[in-house]
Formats: sequence, structure tokens, C-alpha cells
Amino acid sequence: MIFTNSAETALNQLTRAPLVRFSVLALSSIFFLVDPFAAIGSFLAITEGADAERRKRMARKASITCFIVLTAFALGGQYIFQMFGIKLPAFEIAGGLILMLIGLDMLEAKRSPTQEAHGDTEEAAAKEDAGIVPLGIPMLAGPGAISSVMVLVGQVPTLWNWEMGSILGSIAVTAMVSYWVLAGASKVRHVLGETGIRILVRIMGLLLVALAMQFFVNGLTDLGLVPKS
Repeated sequence: MIFTNSAETALNQLTRAPLVRFSVLALSSIFFLVDPFAAIGSFLAITEGADAERRKRMARKASITCFIVLTAFALGGQYIFQMFGIKLPAFEIAGGLILMLIGLDMLEAKRSPTQEAHGDTEEAAAKEDAGIVPLGIPMLAGPGAISSVMVLVGQVPTLWNWEMGSILGSIAVTAMVSYWVLAGASKVRHVLGETGIRILVRIMGLLLVALAMQFFVNGLTDLGLVPKS
């Protein structure tokens, strides 16, 4: 009983730690927006007829492109804010609206038009190598993921600290998981099935809508329109 109470106390202290909460927020928001599981159908259509080795190469290029693009916006996010005179609350509200639209599409188990425009899959299938465009960007590193990264970076006081490390780490983990999911897309689809993938995407969409609302409320709070709780 004493051990159980001690474990619960330690767990509560851990979950209350600001860095832990920020890291969980960063990883969940970035991963849900990249959403490699929802890209499985498009990836298989683009790589139809390709052997396993070529699929792995395309998955590798897509994940590396995703990592480079999101990392670039993470490192340059504060400079972009300064260059255009954008304040964090405005971007939080705009980012929240974008994430809300993507999350609502995910609740219907479909890709958002901001991540995959009509005809992208057909055009990419005709290309020799579509690992960078459209797989890497915008299917993985789309406007929603970029917006989420920049909102997270806007909450970081300085460029080099633990919070920035958690953002970059979340991007790296997301890119690695995206590679594993896409490289083994056939196996993942076989294990989860179409129904399983749709359920997973809907769950991610629900959580993403909640994150979008939190970003939106944070923006209104920073503007002073909503009292701080």
C-alpha cells in the first residue's frame, strides 16, 4: 500500500512537470498532424508495382524530407515571427483553426486537402521518385504540421533550451516512426486492416481537435480576451 501511494505520488509529480507536459504536447501534436498511418493508402498507390527496396527508399526520402522541413521551421520560426511582425497569439489562433479543419477531416477518416490535393497521388505515381514531393511534403510535412511546430516554437523563450530540444526530438521521433510505417505499409495495412486504420485516424483526429481548441484558447488568453484559469 505504501509502495502504491509512493508510486502514485511520483507519477503525479512527473506529470505536473512543465517540461514533461510540454514534451507530451509537442510529440502528440506533431505526430498526429504528420499522421503516417493516414498516408498508407496514398503511399501504396504511388508505389504500386515497385519492389520492396524501392518502397523503402521512397519511405526514407519522405521521412528525411519531413524531418528537414519541420526542423527548418522549428529553428527559423522565431525569425519568421520577427520578420513579418507576427505575434504568438495571432499564430496560435490561426494555427488552431488550421488544426481544427484537419482534425475534422481526420474524424471522417480522410486526408485533408491541405495535406493531399486532388490528383497528387495520380501525378506522383507517374513520377520516377515521389519520395520528396508529394510524400515528404505536403503529405507528411503539411501546413498543419508546420503551423503546429511554429506555435510550439513561439512558446519557447530562447532558441536553445530543453523545450526546443523536446520539439526537435519530437520531430525526429515522428520522422523515424513515419519511415517504419511507410516502409512496412503493406504489413501495417494487413495487420490493422482498413477498419483499424480508419479507427486509428479518427482517434488521432479527435485528439487533434482537442489540441486545436487548446491552441485557440491559448491565443485568446494571451490577447486578454479570455481570463486565465
